[in-house]
Amino acid sequence: MKVLVTDKINESAGKIIEAVAEVDFLPTMSEEELVKIIPNYDALMVRSQTKVTANIINAGKNLKIIGRAGVGVDNIDLEAATQKGIIVVNSPDGNTMAASEHTIALMLAMARNIAPAATSTKEGKWDRSKYTGCELYKKTLGIIGFGKIGSHVGEVALALGMKIVVYDPFTSKEFVEKMGGEYIENLDSFWGRCDFITVHVPKNKDTVNMINKDTIAKMKQGVRLVNCARGGIINENDLKEAINSGYVAGAAIDVYENEPNITECPLLNCNGNVVLTPHLGASTQEAQMNVAIDVAEQIKEVLSGGSASSAVNIPSLRPDKLEPVKDYMQIAENTGELAVQLSTGAVKSIEITADGDLADVDIQPLEVAILKGILSSRLEGVNYVNAPVIAKKRGIDIISTHSKAKTNFAGRITVKLVTEKETTTISGALVTKSIPRIVKINDYETSIRPEKHMLIIPHVNKPSMIAKVAKVIGEKDINIESMNVVQKNDKHETESIMVISVDTHAGEETLIPISIIDGVHNPKYVNLTV
Repeated sequence: MKVLVTDKINESAGKIIEAVAEVDFLPTMSEEELVKIIPNYDALMVRSQTKVTANIINAGKNLKIIGRAGVGVDNIDLEAATQKGIIVVNSPDGNTMAASEHTIALMLAMARNIAPAATSTKEGKWDRSKYTGCELYKKTLGIIGFGKIGSHVGEVALALGMKIVVYDPFTSKEFVEKMGGEYIENLDSFWGRCDFITVHVPKNKDTVNMINKDTIAKMKQGVRLVNCARGGIINENDLKEAINSGYVAGAAIDVYENEPNITECPLLNCNGNVVLTPHLGASTQEAQMNVAIDVAEQIKEVLSGGSASSAVNIPSLRPDKLEPVKDYMQIAENTGELAVQLSTGAVKSIEITADGDLADVDIQPLEVAILKGILSSRLEGVNYVNAPVIAKKRGIDIISTHSKAKTNFAGRITVKLVTEKETTTISGALVTKSIPRIVKINDYETSIRPEKHMLIIPHVNKPSMIAKVAKVIGEKDINIESMNVVQKNDKHETESIMVISVDTHAGEETLIPISIIDGVHNPKYVNLTV
């Protein structure tokens, strides 16, 4: 396997990845250059300079994972990566301290006119009165986005004697108030409260141009703005106009709409107090080391067959969600595989029911495993990343419920698969924490260990059926590893099923002679992932 590392990432990343793959460190390249070489690589690791476009992703026929050594992933086409089944990971915590400190540094530099005063002093001038600043003490800092970086900025601001007000629809009022801040429920009530405003949100359709001439008009006159998050959240033309008019007293900007080509950036020619830095938020030795190590470890883990800890396009498999259900992932996938391979017709809907130990936990990771099992049995290139996307595109309805019904198992998950032709119900369970079993096939209660090669043979319950089926299998030179014969609970029922585990694939050449045995109907070969 080969991994491409670009954008001047700390070499410690290579030492980690080299344990499982060959690593090439190359300089930042254009889209055209990357498209040419990316087919040779199984993983790509970048910072913000490289734009990982759909063209690059589609050319990466062997790509399994793309790692962004930093927090934001807006330079990576997530939709294209997800559809191709490529995991995208970042390092959400690696540069928290660096970005938080840079935010505070910019705010102080702007408030105290540090940059122009330093330039003036180096020119031999002594313009003390010209560069009179303002204090942060007792001023109100408005924070948009109260995640790891935003909340740490809030902590430091409080320590400096500032008041903080917070807008973040994904953060609870209780959390903000516990920190010592005031929670604001809507932006219209937020703007006019702040002496300083800092943004700590990703760039997406909801945040692009969040700060523009209309929202600036709702702010206090003399407000000061800081952006160490992503370029484009603040409209640069509107900010320039507001600074030149004196309505906005100052701005401290670390990120831009067009990086690194900022020669046309309107803010370069502002008349007022503007502090500009070249995307230095994560540029500390410690942060660069931290994010490189974090993402390299994830790439190593994924290429070794494991899972990523910070996959941005498979949030259902985050460690906190996966941990309570990780022992059930394989049996969930097998349950989906078995259900679809016993069915005919296009899948219309999937009903998932969890009980036992699973009744009180989030089963979203198991839903993804079931989808992967169902879809990968009929389509190529399906994995945990793109299974939900493919299901949605195909219009498959997914309904999940939890049941408090008593069960004899540690935990059980039941899949009811509805196609355009029939309905198939399969239950998978853990008898104990480490013993997976298929415990129901339609109306038959079973206890069958999932195996790679299995034959499911419905038949009339009468003498010599087992011998006739076994004879055909033996004649095909296929070894029988185990056999279970299951009847319905009704002792008068004449129908049974044989579940036979074999040591190799059993195709039509085996199924056809079995199907013509008197009393056998519709035998199926099932191939499970074990």
